Order: sequence, then structure tokens, then C-alpha cells
Amino acid sequence: MEEDLELVQQVRAGARQAYAGLVRRHQARVRGYCLGVLGNAADADDAAQEIFLKAYRGLAGFRGGARFSTWLCRIAINHCRDLLRKRAGRREESWDALIEAEGEGLEARTAVPPAGRLSEERRRQLYRLLAALPAGAREVLILREGQGLRYEEIAAVLGCSLDGVKARLKRARQAARERKEARDD
Repeated sequence: MEEDLELVQQVRAGARQAYAGLVRRHQARVRGYCLGVLGNAADADDAAQEIFLKAYRGLAGFRGGARFSTWLCRIAINHCRDLLRKRAGRREESWDALIEAEGEGLEARTAVPPAGRLSEERRRQLYRLLAALPAGAREVLILREGQGLRYEEIAAVLGCSLDGVKARLKRARQAARERKEARDD
């Protein structure tokens, strides 16, 4: 945290190369989030680049009231939401096609890293399940389970109360369970 604030101060003082340090520290998490929400590796790469550009341009607006990672996550969420709205109605690459194309390397770059190594079939099931969830449910699950954010951080990122986060997570987990049970039948 302190390292992020120090790098932010360096960038504000004109040391643009310090921003590369911020990007290195947060790139995997931002790309992983984008991949989890967008479901397409190429879109995730593009989105991550755009998010870091937006963050750089908006760095003057970072007040330090929250952690830099929380602020950056908020930018990522808004950007991915915008992309999802724009793509609504268009057919996109499916998770199945993504898994086929990316193979074993996908697990290391996703927003939902497993506790241990998952089998190929379990990984496919996980991504099918995520893809079947509404965007809001997928978003809150990725933030909590994939990114490991605390409830307070999720509340700050999503702009809702702590109780709101708990309710959203409960509904998202319930929706995931229902979809899993429906597939198992």
C-alpha cells in the first residue's frame, strides 16, 4: 500500500517511469479481473491497457482516501461494464472456445485462481458456470473469490454498503449453486 502511494507521488512529481511500477504491481490482477468478466483473452488484454491509460490520465483525481488498488479496481469495473453494455446483442467468443484456444495457460491468467490445480474438466465447468451468471453476480464473485478483496474493499469498489456486498454475494453464490445443480441434473 505504502509503495503504491509512493509511486503515485513520484508520478505526480513528473517521474512518469514510476507508473510502470504501478502497472507491474497490478497488471495481473486487472487483466485477471477483465478476463473473468469479459471471457475473452484478447478483450481482457485490450481492456487492461485501456484501464491503465485511464488510471494514468486520472491520477490527479486519486485522493488517497482508499487504497490505490481499490481505486484502480473501480476503474476496471466501470470500464468492463461499459464494454459489456457496448457488446450487448453481439455474439462474442464463448468460454468454451476460450478454454480450447488458451489451454493450460488460461488458469494462471484468470481472475479466479483455484486453491490447487484444477483438472481441465473442473476448470471448464468453472468458466461455464461464471459465464452463465449475470454480470453483477460474476463481478462480485470475482472480486471476493478471485481477487480476494475484503468485504469493505468490495463495498468501496462497488459503491455500496457492507450489507449490500453481503447480500450480493449471497445471491451470487445462490445463483451459482442453482446453475451448477441444474447442470448436474
